[in-house]
Amino acid sequence: MQGGKRLPRAVRLLIVARAVNRLGAFSISFLTVLITTNFEAGAAVAGGVSAAFGLATIPSRLVGGRLADRIGRRRTIVAGLTGCALAQLGLAAADSVTLVIFFAVLLGLVFELYEPPSQAMIADAVAPSEHVHAYSLLNAALAAAGMGAGLMAAGLGRWDLRWLFVADALTCLLCALTVYLVLPADHLRAAKAAPDQTTAVTPWRDRALLLMLGTGTLFAVIYLQIMITLPLAMDHEGLRPADAGLLFTTSALTICAGQPLMRWRRLATLPAPAAFATGYLLLALGLGGYALADNLAAYLAATVVWSAGDLLLVGRVYAVVAGLAPPGGKGRYLAVYGTSWGIAGIAAPLTGTQLIEHAGPAGLWSAMTLACLLLAALQPALVRRIPPRDHDDQLQPAPVESQDIRAADL
Repeated sequence: MQGGKRLPRAVRLLIVARAVNRLGAFSISFLTVLITTNFEAGAAVAGGVSAAFGLATIPSRLVGGRLADRIGRRRTIVAGLTGCALAQLGLAAADSVTLVIFFAVLLGLVFELYEPPSQAMIADAVAPSEHVHAYSLLNAALAAAGMGAGLMAAGLGRWDLRWLFVADALTCLLCALTVYLVLPADHLRAAKAAPDQTTAVTPWRDRALLLMLGTGTLFAVIYLQIMITLPLAMDHEGLRPADAGLLFTTSALTICAGQPLMRWRRLATLPAPAAFATGYLLLALGLGGYALADNLAAYLAATVVWSAGDLLLVGRVYAVVAGLAPPGGKGRYLAVYGTSWGIAGIAAPLTGTQLIEHAGPAGLWSAMTLACLLLAALQPALVRRIPPRDHDDQLQPAPVESQDIRAADL
């Protein structure tokens, strides 16, 4: 993570395109509020719709990994983003709960298509030693765009929550156009060769990957409580739900401001188990702050704390998963691990809305704090037990000067 190696051009362009997409990516966080306020449905109905969206993202992620090998990565990314835009516009125009459910499920089915090809492109285009740096840079770019997205959410949300979905649709289309115009074209020979290369890959039988999937799912449940139920929790506390956008902006600013610190030798060389333990402890401290918060200032302070933990966690887990994959298998391994977000997308809104209804926001955040403490103990132990994988493509990374060629062949 030191030395400032320049990432391949295709990776840098992909990061910029994803940052453009992130500008409008907070609409899903307000889906439950849209249902309860615009259609006067109960919290259980809102949680059920969000769960249906989460269920639909599971096949979406797996299909995205397979399509990336079949039709090419650029085509898959463009198709996924275009589908997201159409579904978002449908949500904005929906005039009944039935239509909201239809478009929410449709959105889930296309929502994760672009993630596996994006992550695999990064993993294949840079040396294994640079994976954490590349994924952290992607997160920093998304966080920088997230600052504008949070302000956009706070502004448009005060006007009409439907405009959040319109803004998200427009940024999806802009990102799709950017990817189509600036990323290298898919080569048919590469797309046809990929299935043969991954025939022997069986990620569902890899015990280490499945253990990572288990802890990753718990982390995703915690994280989605922030993304999905935070506006609803603030509404229960008598605060404006749209002010969650200010908290998202604060989180993004913390992550961006913390990026230079990650280049310090002490942090750059921090062993993965120590980084995971520290990150989860900070996450627990921040969510514990949410449990005690009763005003916007307290929420802002707690957001800074958990975001510092997120800074240590982001990038490391994807680097571990990419390191587990055999040659030609990164896309499928990352897709399987990514189903953790789909599973959490079902569990998080159901558990979150029920906890708020029966235990209040303090009960919700207290439960998430305990879950973070559990991960602080489990994740480091798991990482220590993962043996090094002797894969040729990881032991002998391509020279820096050839990495642009490898990225272009994607």
